[in-house]
Amino acid sequence: MIAQMKRAGALALLALLAACASTPKHAPTPPPAHRPPPTKPTPPKQPPQPDNAVLAGVKRGPSIASLGLTAEEARPAMAAFRLSCPVLLKRTDASGLSQKQDWQAACDDAATRLDIDGPEFFAKWFEAAIVGEGNSFATGYYEPEIEGSRDPQPGYNTPVYRRPPDLIDADPSGGKRRGRMLNGQFVPYYERSEIDDGALANQGLEIAWAKDPIEFFFLQIQGSGRLIAPDGTVMRIGYDSQNGREYVAIGRMMRDSGLVVPGQLSMQGIMAALRNQPDGGKAIMEADKSYVFFREIIGPGPLGALGVPVVGRASVAADPKFIPLGAPVFLTMDRAEASGLWVAQDTGGAIKGANRFDTFWGAGASARTIAGGMSGRGKALILLPRASMARLEAGGGTSTQR
Repeated sequence: MIAQMKRAGALALLALLAACASTPKHAPTPPPAHRPPPTKPTPPKQPPQPDNAVLAGVKRGPSIASLGLTAEEARPAMAAFRLSCPVLLKRTDASGLSQKQDWQAACDDAATRLDIDGPEFFAKWFEAAIVGEGNSFATGYYEPEIEGSRDPQPGYNTPVYRRPPDLIDADPSGGKRRGRMLNGQFVPYYERSEIDDGALANQGLEIAWAKDPIEFFFLQIQGSGRLIAPDGTVMRIGYDSQNGREYVAIGRMMRDSGLVVPGQLSMQGIMAALRNQPDGGKAIMEADKSYVFFREIIGPGPLGALGVPVVGRASVAADPKFIPLGAPVFLTMDRAEASGLWVAQDTGGAIKGANRFDTFWGAGASARTIAGGMSGRGKALILLPRASMARLEAGGGTSTQR
């Protein structure tokens, strides 16, 4: 992805098969990392989803102690949960599963007992819940590293734009779409092809310049990343809005037109196919009218939709209507890398519905490879505070089936 379109990371990468901030994904007051609709592998078709987890149906899962968590496995999630606590105690849970005060005891314990054993902590304060059928689908996102420069120079010709001042988040007449005013009328904002052709040039909006337009296109899908300058210095950039235009999954389009075959539907395969086009893939990329704007990130990052830094191999993006942002999530997947304990700290444009997750893998070559090929199916358990489970059961919001 790193957060919301409600971003990134849409967010990763088998990415380009589904219509998925940056980003963002969706968004609390803190700026999200995740992403405009990140492109993801096509999830299994599901019937229309209810509006939140309670309406989807919630039942008890197995005991936390029975999950076989080790201290090593729980440690990254423990660190991520601590980061989430200050926000958990303030935000309203859109899923209907918890209330702010439910998290207080666990957060107090996490803050005061820094040496606490992770499995013991989660078994003490939480109970597992299954939302809907619990059938999960997980993709992956990461923080790209691409060549870039703060200043234009030969070979660095792709501008990285900050949010334009004329971008309006909502139609003044009451609509929710983004756009701009033109001769007193609200109109859609410039699409990707118009921006590529200079619609925003010479306005002082460039914060940096990328060397490779294809690499930058994929960074936009993730919603955040690092620009590595020729002298080795690093500039971290994060999602700062999106033009409001429709997202097109170019991977699906390329598959349907025969430009790639199923075995090439990875990020690497799609990139290679783009480079083989006479125009370097420009026309194909411009079929995706969505365009992401960035800001420089100073300090820890990238930030997820929860407003805290996402942690590689510990943070996931989820739909906040079904998973409380900040809640631990235990995945049992057919991909061993994605199995284990995670914390929901981000959202994404394609991360919709119960038990849909986007796993974050950090930065670097390994993260890129794993995220680019991640497509896992399995089961999901949501770890809820005991007070939440008690209230749900008392109110008839959950069954006792296991």
